[in-house]
Amino acid sequence: MAIRVFIFAFLLLASPFLHAVRCQLDSEVEVAEAAKGGGDLGIVSDDVHDYGDRSFSPAPGIETVCVFPKNAAKLVLAGEETELLVGLNNEGDSNMNVIAIRASVHLHFDHNLLVQNLTGQVFNNASVPPAAQATFQYSFTVNKYLQPGSFDLVGTIIYEIDEQPHQSLFYNGTIEVAEASGFLSIESVFLVTLGIALLGLCGLWIYGQIQQFSKGTAFAQSRFRKANNKKN
Repeated sequence: MAIRVFIFAFLLLASPFLHAVRCQLDSEVEVAEAAKGGGDLGIVSDDVHDYGDRSFSPAPGIETVCVFPKNAAKLVLAGEETELLVGLNNEGDSNMNVIAIRASVHLHFDHNLLVQNLTGQVFNNASVPPAAQATFQYSFTVNKYLQPGSFDLVGTIIYEIDEQPHQSLFYNGTIEVAEASGFLSIESVFLVTLGIALLGLCGLWIYGQIQQFSKGTAFAQSRFRKANNKKN
């Protein structure tokens, strides 16, 4: 099974040479044909397909894989667009019509706590025939005010087989959100300022202790000299 997933991921990265071609979102969307045949893929629409919040069961024979290209750390810059690739493998007996990709961000320790619903991406005339693979690009942007840290990304792809809607989970894992602008974050500036303040207070305390010690030493020396003078 692990070898099969590895091969599928390799095919995803080599998507320009697959039977199905990668769908890209441009100002003017073009439909390309695969070098060795296959179905039509991917006109990307700006309209959101109205499935509401309904969930559907996955169809048998449909395998998914997700890759963050040139981003193995899965680092997401808040307020900036992040790209991932969704690979589909249709091992079923029927044609698969891809409808949309949707995703959401949740707290790492509790998926019931929704952080952000990401913008969905809709595909028209995106079909994957039996025994074929396809790769779809999905771009998303997390809120620029989202605090840096670890969050969970949950992504699903919605499709129809024999006019019946289905969905498959293509990613359910951790992403690292970081601030896009500025070398230091607000939190970092606060921590640095707090550290400097603590160092300053510590320095004042040490200086006070030295002063007290110096005064005590001077007072002891003064009493010692007075006692010697009285003896003489």
